Amino acid sequence: MVVKNICCIGAGYVGGPTMAVIALKNPTITVNVVDINPERIAAWQTDELPIYEPGLLDVVKEARGRNLFFSTDIEKGIREADIIFISVNTPTKTYGIGKGRAADLRFVELCARQIAEVSTSNKIVVEKSTLPVRTAQAIKTILSETGSGVKFQVLSNPEFLAEGTAIQDLFEPDRVLIGGDQTPEGLEAIEALTSVYASWVPRERIIQTKLWSSELSKLTANAFLAQRISSINSISALCEATGADVDEVAYAIGTDTRIGSKFLKSSVGFGGSCFQKDILNLVYLCEFFGLPEVAAYWQQVIALNDYQKRRFAMNIIQTLFNTVSGKKIAMLGWAFKKDTNDTRESAAIYVSDYLLNDMAKVHVYDPQVPAKAMYADLDYLETRKPEQNRELLTVETDPYETCKDAHAITVITEWDEFKTYDWKRIYDNMMKPAFIFDGRNILDHKKLMEIGFKVKAIGKCL
Repeated sequence: MVVKNICCIGAGYVGGPTMAVIALKNPTITVNVVDINPERIAAWQTDELPIYEPGLLDVVKEARGRNLFFSTDIEKGIREADIIFISVNTPTKTYGIGKGRAADLRFVELCARQIAEVSTSNKIVVEKSTLPVRTAQAIKTILSETGSGVKFQVLSNPEFLAEGTAIQDLFEPDRVLIGGDQTPEGLEAIEALTSVYASWVPRERIIQTKLWSSELSKLTANAFLAQRISSINSISALCEATGADVDEVAYAIGTDTRIGSKFLKSSVGFGGSCFQKDILNLVYLCEFFGLPEVAAYWQQVIALNDYQKRRFAMNIIQTLFNTVSGKKIAMLGWAFKKDTNDTRESAAIYVSDYLLNDMAKVHVYDPQVPAKAMYADLDYLETRKPEQNRELLTVETDPYETCKDAHAITVITEWDEFKTYDWKRIYDNMMKPAFIFDGRNILDHKKLMEIGFKVKAIGKCL
């Protein structure tokens, strides 16, 4: 099968960058990215893209208008496509059975039903969203009941992108995983999608598996990565209690080739759209299939992450003489990591919530996250009324103004610019004693202490 037209339903953090790179690397294939949100689609057609990702704009500008197109006409995109990617949001359920753990698949189901209704020719349907194991079976059932005679092959092609490095991850992936039915038709579909990626990815990096193996591999990969972060964060608490240095411990164990050094950086806690959601999904699946011990094991990864954020906030309160009421706390960073404007499950949301509960006056600066997003994150928690959040939390556009007259500074996101500030100037304009709580261990602690700061860091006794 020669692929001539691709449609991606969903123009978000996964669909947009992935399709941009596919279009760039396959100039003979027409790539249509469709979404029900007209504002998002309009933004993709400008230089002010709806997501921040280093290198993304250059890729989009090169392919856009040539073979990369953005539209709200979902039906047209479906009808014309040989391959349809489903790349819509799959948030954790907030209602009903599986609330707080299971993935909400209503958007995926709506996509499947629309594909079934609109299609007039055979299609390959690709799961790009992170989905529970055996979701493909539900999609296949919906597609097979069209009564139109159209045949569908369902593939799993999970994304392994890290926000902030997504374009580099797409250009040079560790692997591309494609799962499908092990039938002649299924294998043909796998090969068709393989040919798209093979235009720039070496064949040996394209892994072909069973459908269910592919779906589970994504959940497992994220669970293992999050597990490593929670593991080193648990040790950071022990380091602070004993006088050990978590960075030294991490380096020492990371030199063991059986362990390796990646994802052993202690911090205030992990965030993002995938880690927590996927682990909760894994927990739910284990419980569903009668594996409570396995479920409890993975649930502890989440519990430890929650503990780390709470511990960081409590340390701030205790250090500031057991009260932050009426005190100005400067918060540097709101995004869940640097080089992205994504705030989903960011540690900043929960740390600020703890501080606001104690009536602190929190002032926040982030170079990429707008005030609207910050307030929306806090409002979603429903801890306070929206007007209270806006009264207690102030969003600043200048880091020096953020820190002026502050009793303490907290570093939540590891933005590189934070390391370059004139910290003597900041110190001179703060309340004394001037505290810094480095939730990412990115600052020069020795230099800060020489200036006069009282420094608190993750997993260190300074």
